Amino acid sequence: MTNSLFEQRFSRRTLLRSGLLLGAGLTFGSAAGCATPTGTPGPKTVSLALNRSLVSLDNKLNQFDAALTVQRGVRQALTEIDRDLRPQLVLADRFELVAPTQWFVHLRPGIRYSDGTPVQVQDVATALQMYSQVDGSFVGGFFPEWPTVEQIDDTSFTLNTQRPVPVLDYLMSNILITPAAANVPEELQSGVGSGPYVVTESDRGTGNYTLVRNEKYWGTPAQIESVRVRFVPDESNRVVTLRSGEVDVIDSITPDAADQLAGLSGVSIDRIDGVRLNQLFFNFRKPQGHPLADARVRRALTYAIDGHALADQVLQGSATPSRGVIPLTLDGAVETGEYTYDPARARGELDALGVRDLELKIIWETGEFAADTDIMESVLQMLSAVGVRTSLQQFEPGGDISQWRQGKAGDWDVLGNGFPSPTGLALTIMQGMYAGTAEKEATRDTYHGYIFPEITRIITQASEEADATRRAELLADAQRQIWDTCPCLWAFVPKAVLARRSRIDGVALRPTNSYDLSVAALRAQT
Repeated sequence: MTNSLFEQRFSRRTLLRSGLLLGAGLTFGSAAGCATPTGTPGPKTVSLALNRSLVSLDNKLNQFDAALTVQRGVRQALTEIDRDLRPQLVLADRFELVAPTQWFVHLRPGIRYSDGTPVQVQDVATALQMYSQVDGSFVGGFFPEWPTVEQIDDTSFTLNTQRPVPVLDYLMSNILITPAAANVPEELQSGVGSGPYVVTESDRGTGNYTLVRNEKYWGTPAQIESVRVRFVPDESNRVVTLRSGEVDVIDSITPDAADQLAGLSGVSIDRIDGVRLNQLFFNFRKPQGHPLADARVRRALTYAIDGHALADQVLQGSATPSRGVIPLTLDGAVETGEYTYDPARARGELDALGVRDLELKIIWETGEFAADTDIMESVLQMLSAVGVRTSLQQFEPGGDISQWRQGKAGDWDVLGNGFPSPTGLALTIMQGMYAGTAEKEATRDTYHGYIFPEITRIITQASEEADATRRAELLADAQRQIWDTCPCLWAFVPKAVLARRSRIDGVALRPTNSYDLSVAALRAQT
């Protein structure tokens, strides 16, 4: 279900100050109707309130960073990306490149699922098959090709590729392992994992889950006995429940919410520079002759957006306007240019191109990024100021926006979206967003129809390059070419921010907007 926001003329000053409305509890759309947690957590229980619904216990189709905190508490991968954005061994105790197209992997001794059965080589092989077969795979976009498993013995195997994949140890951190017999090419709603927690209650409809400590965990046992996960989309409700002690952690909060909570007794705010790119991405599935099929039109429209005002007055310094096509925090990212605000130039260039009476439809899902509604209404006013009529369509979490993204449910012009980089590598996010092909588009697995063969060729060449210096040169070239195509109306890089009750300790927030739930602990209450 969707909500078509009313189209009206707001004063620009009012819109740019609209971030303050969240503090008063004013919200838009219908997401606020969802229930909030009631009752304070017990002395051995932690309660997490997420701003996006946790619809699956694996990540085949998931693009929501914070959900990985819960998913990796239940299911694990061969490797994981740590706080310094470097791969660390988890289910594997050896992961070594032994030939340009071959990696040797050895499973850690004694690793078992929560039902006591051992993790097996076939589970890895099946997981790769299931991730590759799922329709609209999010993780699949990161892989230039899918590796195959060749078993050596009960605990050893090789990962083989047709071409070199020198960052496969990073990429495999995204493949969560499940017993082969229970894995299918779709989002998993149940089943056992090898992680420090097991799921005892789940409700995909409400986004509510209960985890308890896995007493058969092969590693160091989790310190917290149980974890309650709740979906609370309305930020004002999340703030109230944190202040009252009904929940212990809330994620992805706005600066206004952080200001409300900062300095309160028993509450801490954690911040770290993020690796997620939030963008207003153009629809590249437009036919030839449509104004948005012309890069000059797309560029002209960017001059209508006052990105610095949005960052400073709506996002209140919690994000920075992008100076490239990916976050500069990523390994391999380069600065390619800045978004310039010049409304007179926007109107002048549109007129020179013969573009008049342009109408744009902007879509997004509630909670895609902090202050999303405020940003969209501000953008509407800015575009109106240069004579572009704009309509906004807001989707409820868990709705059908994925069908719209793929061009299957309805037409749109600009998508408010976020794209994570769970590996911390420029290569990974570029592979997912900008390495589109006609073959991928046939199954709607490109990033909104973005297909530029020369850019794809360079990214593919970089993905196979073992020499890090040469790989960086290729990626820099590709980023400059991507900038010239003008893929976004505007883009920004947010900080990862969460608030927590001080009773929970050991929450080391990572740039990926997630943390290791197994090392969190509860302080003794006095």
